[in-house]
Amino acid sequence: MSNKLEVRNIELSFGAKQVLKGIDLNIRENKVTALIGPSGCGKSTLLRSMNRMHDLSPDAKVTGDVLLDGKSIYDRGVNVVEVRSKIGMVFQKPNPFPKSIFENVAYGLKVNGINNKQTLKEKVENSLKSSYLWNEVQDDLNKSALALSGGQQQRLCIARAIAVAPEVILMDEPCSALDPISTAKVEELIVQLKENYTIIIVTHNMQQAQRISNYTAVMYLGEVVEYGETQQVFNAPKEPLTKDYIGGSFG
Repeated sequence: MSNKLEVRNIELSFGAKQVLKGIDLNIRENKVTALIGPSGCGKSTLLRSMNRMHDLSPDAKVTGDVLLDGKSIYDRGVNVVEVRSKIGMVFQKPNPFPKSIFENVAYGLKVNGINNKQTLKEKVENSLKSSYLWNEVQDDLNKSALALSGGQQQRLCIARAIAVAPEVILMDEPCSALDPISTAKVEELIVQLKENYTIIIVTHNMQQAQRISNYTAVMYLGEVVEYGETQQVFNAPKEPLTKDYIGGSFG
């Protein structure tokens, strides 16, 4: 089984505060990997290091490396826009643009130079179908995306991410702002999407990690304290910290 992403000795600080401490992690291709751990342990920080989102923070200092298909995303001369087109991101709170449903999905395509109307129409439709939203919005593509429900907005953001054909999708607690029905739909979508994408999801919900992930990394104070197949991590954890976290002793 091949690794899609390889995190190599990543350390990250914001000013004088070190948040990540020498993290190594192999992310398997076409699998769902969950990052779990107590609040403030570095889950989202690690996730954002995987597509150089920290470039946007002037006080962030990153050392180490992240490899996509064996090639560094941190090398000098690497096009950051290209990195983020290959490694897409879905955030905790749905963040559709104040545009129509169609224009939300088409946005990244147009940025990448695709302007042919028929091509845009086909790609938007395919992305909405892949995110299980097409049947709900196909007659309202010119409607404002802001008029959709929270769950629909999050699936629209996923459609927007996959429209540009990424290889990896990063998801930062994508269900935390959703109701249980919407959460179930997004979870079902994630399971389906791993057939074509490699997915890394930060979640505070351990039951969600068990339901949808193939692999789980447990984080504590900026370090990965355990990593393995999800069922092994939850049913037979090797590390005392993992047992404490799963047992509710900390976090």
